Amino acid sequence: MSAGARLPGTPEPMHAWQGVGGVKIVGDSWGDPNGPLVILQHGGGQTRHAWKGAGETLGAAGYHAVAFDARGHGDSDWAPDGLYGQDVMVQDLKCVVAALGNRRPVLVGASMGGGTSLVAIGEDHVDATALVLVDIAPRIEIEGANKIEAFMSQKPEGFSSLEEVAEAIGNYQPHRKRPKNLDGLAKNVRLGKDGKYHWHWDPRFRVPSRDLHKRRERLEACARNLTLPTLLVRGGLSDVLSEEGAQSFLQMCPHSEYVNVTEAGHMVAGDRNDVFGTAVIEFLYRTVPVGGEPLQPAHELHPHHEGPAGDVNDVP
Repeated sequence: MSAGARLPGTPEPMHAWQGVGGVKIVGDSWGDPNGPLVILQHGGGQTRHAWKGAGETLGAAGYHAVAFDARGHGDSDWAPDGLYGQDVMVQDLKCVVAALGNRRPVLVGASMGGGTSLVAIGEDHVDATALVLVDIAPRIEIEGANKIEAFMSQKPEGFSSLEEVAEAIGNYQPHRKRPKNLDGLAKNVRLGKDGKYHWHWDPRFRVPSRDLHKRRERLEACARNLTLPTLLVRGGLSDVLSEEGAQSFLQMCPHSEYVNVTEAGHMVAGDRNDVFGTAVIEFLYRTVPVGGEPLQPAHELHPHHEGPAGDVNDVP
């Protein structure tokens, strides 16, 4: 089951693996397969394409970067039972790690993907070498989370044109310039039999079923269990992770490092991939170096630069 037909120009996935219950999980990769493995997990409503710039930057630095579409997103299968909780996402991650040879990965997760990464490590489901959390922590701002929910819930009947899709994205991310070319939106939507454009994700994914109090308690316990190198990256304009939420995480995990990307919102990598890529490379330079040897300084790696607007696909 899917939202409809893939639009022309939608990139074909490079890889496919089997997740829990036989659900197909697809992904892309960059860099040397023999380099340290870095697994990139996107946020709710996003796809693997949100990591393209970061993946290219990591690949150029000698890492093997792998990004995959979470179940119910992008080109991965929808869950037959319509369930998309954190536990099944963690199990899918374990399946991907196993398919990649059970090598110890660096886990990089944004929003939903960060929660999955934190639980996977904090509850000893995945033995990782380092963790990078992108604009996510146990304490989040309800107003920002509700804004994402509202964005994902709009137009359940579908959009009449790509222009309407672009307008919806622009209203959600007013700090970005609206693209002149709408071809990039092909990755975000599918064309239904009704002739309308529908978001790529399973509508059942956005059904509110979360107990935010239990979520916070669980993630706080995971944060306190962290012993591996950890980096928290916050978007300075984010309405999901506040500075107070970030500082709360740093108190629970005092050995972690912190970067505030001042000109970025919740979609940090999409807003400022240049700054994000440099921060992650500098962190990995010290904690998980390629070949066990120090890398050249990050500013000499010429990270992929998409400009302040990032990839139009990067929603929410």
